[in-house]
This record gives sequence, C-alpha cells and structure tokens, in this order.
Amino acid sequence: MPTLRTTPDATTDAPTEASTEAPTATPTKAPRPQHRERPEEPAQKLPLLALLALATAVFITSLTETLPAGLLPAMSADLGVSESATGQTVTVYAIGTALTAIPLTAATAGWRRKRLLLAAMAGFAAANTVTAVSENYTLTMTARFVAGVAAGLAWALLAGYARRMAPAHLQGKAIAIAMAGIPVALSLGVPAGTFLGKVMGWQVAFLAMTGLTVGLLAWIAALVPDHPGQEPGGAKTPMLRTLRVPGVTPVLFVTLVFVLAHTVLYTYIAAFLDELGMGGSTDLVLLVFGAASLAGIWVVGALIHRRLRALTLASVLLVGVAAALLAVFSDTPALVYAAVTLWGLGWGGAPTLLQTAAGDAGGDAADAAQAMLVTLWNVAMAGGGVFGGILLGLVGTASFPWTILLLLVPVLLVVTVSRRHGFPARA
Repeated sequence: MPTLRTTPDATTDAPTEASTEAPTATPTKAPRPQHRERPEEPAQKLPLLALLALATAVFITSLTETLPAGLLPAMSADLGVSESATGQTVTVYAIGTALTAIPLTAATAGWRRKRLLLAAMAGFAAANTVTAVSENYTLTMTARFVAGVAAGLAWALLAGYARRMAPAHLQGKAIAIAMAGIPVALSLGVPAGTFLGKVMGWQVAFLAMTGLTVGLLAWIAALVPDHPGQEPGGAKTPMLRTLRVPGVTPVLFVTLVFVLAHTVLYTYIAAFLDELGMGGSTDLVLLVFGAASLAGIWVVGALIHRRLRALTLASVLLVGVAAALLAVFSDTPALVYAAVTLWGLGWGGAPTLLQTAAGDAGGDAADAAQAMLVTLWNVAMAGGGVFGGILLGLVGTASFPWTILLLLVPVLLVVTVSRRHGFPARA
C-alpha cells in the first residue's frame, strides 16, 4: 500500500536541470480512501433452495439407512437368507458410519465442501444401485457398508455446511431446515418406500433412491454455494483434545444416551403397537409421529438462536412425558396417540439442537466435534437395536417405556448442570 510522504523525493519531485522556473507549490491532495477486500460474509437471508438441497441429502441418508426395515421379507427371500440376517443390513450401515466418520472427516478436512458433498452423495447412488441389482448377500452387505461410510462423511459435513450458509442469527434455523429431512424420511419416506417395494419389488425402491440421488447431484452442482476446507497445514484439533474443550463432552454424552433411549422404542414400535392390539395402525402412528416432529423442528428453528438450553430441556421432558404415558396408559389408544405426538414434538428438533450445541461448544474444533457426534449417534442407533432386542426377548415390549425413562434421567441431569458450556442459557 502506498504511503503519504511529507518531504519531496530528490529523484521525482526536484526540478530538472532544463527547468528555468522555480518549482511551484502544488496543493496537497487528500489521500484516496483505500478499498480493502472484505472477508466473505453470509447473506442476510437464508438461501432456501440450497438448504432444501441439504435437507434432501439428509432425507436420502436417513431413508437409505431405514428402508430395508419395511422390505425385509422380500429381500430375505431373494437373497436366500433369514429375515434376521437381512435385518443386519441396517446394522452394517450404522457400523460403516460409526467406524469411518471420524477418520474420513480428518482425512478430507482440506477438501472443498461442495466437492466433498458431491462425492458423498455419489457414494449413495453407487451403493443403492448395487443393493438393487445384487442377488448375493455378501455383496449386498458390502454395498450397505459403503452407504454407511458415505453417510458418515455426509452427516459430519451437513450441519456445518448449513451454518456457513447463514448469518449468525439464522444459523440455528438453517440447520433446522437441513435436518427436516429426518422426520420426513421416517414418517413419509419409509412407508412410501415400503409401499413401492410391495407393488413393484424391493429393487425398484432402491433404484428410486438412486434416481433421487442423481437429481440431487445436479441440484447441488447448480445451486449450493461452495466453501473452502481447512488450509493445508492449518490448525487441526485432535479428537482426544476435542473432548477436553469445555462443553463438548456433555453434548456427546447427551447425544449418546438420548438417541439410545429413542431408538430402543422406535426400532420396535411395530412390535410394541402389536402387543397393544394396534398393530394395524403402525403407519398412522408413524405419520402422527412425523407430523409432530416437523412441528418440533419448526419451533426449534424459530427459537434456537435464543433458547438452545430451554429447548433442549423441553425436548428431553416431552419425550419423558410421552414415555410415562406409554408406560401407564398404553391400554387407551387415544393416550397412545397423545404420547406419540409429544414424542414427535420432543424428538423432532433433537438433531438440530444437538448438532448446534456440538458446533457451538467445539468452536475451532467444530468439525471434529461434529464427526464425534455422528459416530456416537450411530453407535447409539446400533446399540438401541441390540439393547431393544434383548429387552424384547427377556421381558417384552412393556419394558420399553420404563427403559426410556431410566435413560432420560442422566440426560436431564447433564443438560441441567451444563449451564456454562454445552447447553448455555444464552448463545
């Protein structure tokens, strides 16, 4: 940048030898304002189409994980294995995510964010295509593992991506929009995929997922803004050091136990309802749960930038009240629907709340914290399926609501005591 001089320079300001006139004084000019390049700032409005693309990515990851649950009989018949063995296609997906989310997030930290998202979604397209055409159980399980790997990469990326698209006061709402893909997948995607599988074959359901993913790739390429990854040699926080960042450990603990409590019942909701004589209403119950979840996401998106702590406490308490109703009044169908509504309201915004809390607590180590959250989330999902299966075999479905209540006690306690870090009263 040029500097303003107070004395003339001998070589430029002195008169030349050929000059016959004394140099005339020139008026001093005010320095021109210097235009410095401002750092890139997010737009003051939410890029809705780009965020909806992320929501569709979340929808695809969630539906890909749970779709086999509604297609087990047909899949097991074509693959020549038992339904129990076919059910492990869900487990191996969660294992793929849990094992690879942290190392892949670290390995791709320097990648451009858009390039990384496109690579992850291309992995889904390939995995679902192989699943659809495979007639071999081992190949199917391999494809499901690859889908889980792609999910780990995408999930560790999506929340941070949504945050970077929005100004600070709208970041919570941006994450809420992106995370809306979860309840839509669970309440609408799974029943729709199950129906499509019954009418046209389970392979068509997976091929439909491939077609949706290909369309999403074009959507991302056209409308989702790009962001840089970490600078080469930039500061990278090791995972173990991330655990020592104030607030990160409480958020991860709440994630692990809260998701475990939810999954114990959700995985076996059909068996639970069947025991109550409501087995024929499973689709309707899931629809009610999904609609309530969407309402919960809307509330969280509107208030999360000011009320993260209060919303998290309300989320835990709503799920707890729902579990209490199911434990005591499950013989009354109207109260079962009321409990499911409260459950959906409490759970719908939980992914947004927990990912926002992890990003806020992590600070400079936010990417590492998100990767650890994704890992523990999938560990809890896999653990919920196993733990719920053990409970189902030993004591029956009546134990599920009481188990949820027991698990939510330490969750509520940790959120309550994490007032300064993790779940602060104010952002």
